[in-house]
Parts: sequence; C-alpha cells; structure tokens
Amino acid sequence: MSPLIETRNLRLAYGGRTVLRDVNIKIDRGEIVTIVGPNGSGKSSLLRALIGAVRPLEGSVRRAPGLRIGYVPQSLAIDATLPLTVSRFLNLPVRVSADVAHAALVDAGVGDLGQRQLGALSGGQFQRVLLARALLQQPDILILDEATQGLDQPGSAKFYQQIDAVRRTRGCAVLMVSHDLHVVMAASDRVLCLNGHVCCEGTPQVVADAPEYRALFGTGTEGALALYRHHHDHSHSHDHDHDHDHDAHDHKEPAA
Repeated sequence: MSPLIETRNLRLAYGGRTVLRDVNIKIDRGEIVTIVGPNGSGKSSLLRALIGAVRPLEGSVRRAPGLRIGYVPQSLAIDATLPLTVSRFLNLPVRVSADVAHAALVDAGVGDLGQRQLGALSGGQFQRVLLARALLQQPDILILDEATQGLDQPGSAKFYQQIDAVRRTRGCAVLMVSHDLHVVMAASDRVLCLNGHVCCEGTPQVVADAPEYRALFGTGTEGALALYRHHHDHSHSHDHDHDHDHDAHDHKEPAA
C-alpha cells in the first residue's frame, strides 16, 4: 500500500538559509510517528511542507490522492469574553451535523462539553476541543504541532493517550512534533530525530539508544522514557476535569 505522505530529497530554505536538507521520509496508514529535535532543527518547517504550506527548494512531497488532513495547532488565540460555545465553535466556518460534532468530542475525550463556553475551558480541555475540530474532517492523517504546549507532563501524557485511542478508533495515522520526549516517544510506532536533516529514526528504543539522539538530548531521558512506557501500558482514567495544565484561560498564540 502506498504511503499517505512521502518526501524525496526534500530541501527547505528561508531567506537563502537551508533549514532542512536531504529529508526522505514516509508516513504509512495507521501509524504514529513523532518528530523530535532541538529548537531550530526544522520540525515545524517540515510539517508546513508536508501539508503544502511551504514549497520545497529541492526535492518533492507526495501526498496520496484525496488525502484528508486534520491539523491540531500549538494553541489558538480566542477572546475569553467571546460568547461562543464549543458546539458553535465546531460549526465555524462550515456547519456539521450535531451527531458528527458530538462523535468528534467523544473521541477527543470531552463528549460532555458541547454547551460549555470556550472561555471557561481549561488548557487541557481546550486542546481536546481543537482535537475534536480536527477530527471533523474524518482525516486520513492527524498532524499535531506541539499540541501540548502549556500542559505539564501528566496532562501531556493523558492527551497523548487520547491520541492513541483516536488512532485505534478512527484508524488514522498520526504525525506529531513535540518536546515531551518521555511521554510522546512511548506512544510512538516510529520516531524521527531532526537537526537540519534526519539524524536517526526507528522505534522509540532504537532512537533513544542512538548516539545522534544522545548527543542532542543527553542520556538522562532513558529512565523517564522507561517510566512513561510502563505507565502507558496500564489503564488510565480519562476524566478530563482532572487534566493538569497551566492557566485555564491562556489560549494565546505562542511567539514565533
């Protein structure tokens, strides 16, 4: 079966400066792939190229015909005083049926929030609503660009457990960028480590053991990776009211 997205010898540049070179990756149906790397390594640039927002300087990006992409941003700037319910938010700019909207909220773990005001949501709840919005597209692939920005590690862990459940329920592939190395890698089928190019890739344990990864992130992550893999293998409560997050009303766009 052909991949959902594939790059060949991809090179990206801004202002004459190369940010990524010689990137050859593919994302297959149903898999969870995590992209890690230090700041400025080209992670977000790669995502923009994959969805077609940036043209390659060299090489190519091939997407499966009719590919449906669901996108979850880091955050979204919403005026907390705006009288807008979750259900109404999901109907902008295109209306969807009540059943479709409710199913998306249920799969995102917030099925009871339809009539809540957006401004009253916690950070964790708001990110799950953004996840539900992405699911309205019935995506073949779900792309998340550091979607747990502002959540602490327990809150991030619960969010990524929900993503794993979505993958199982909906059968979509998941591609995500994150700094939450310990949490995310445990849920991944495959990890890509970037630093201007693909330094290493493979299963979470292969990448965690790779010299290139350790040179970038050190060796102290190994114990925490094992810890979160251990917890991930057990059942968890998905009570979203107990999400750990920062300021409950801070839905500001992060600085570029």
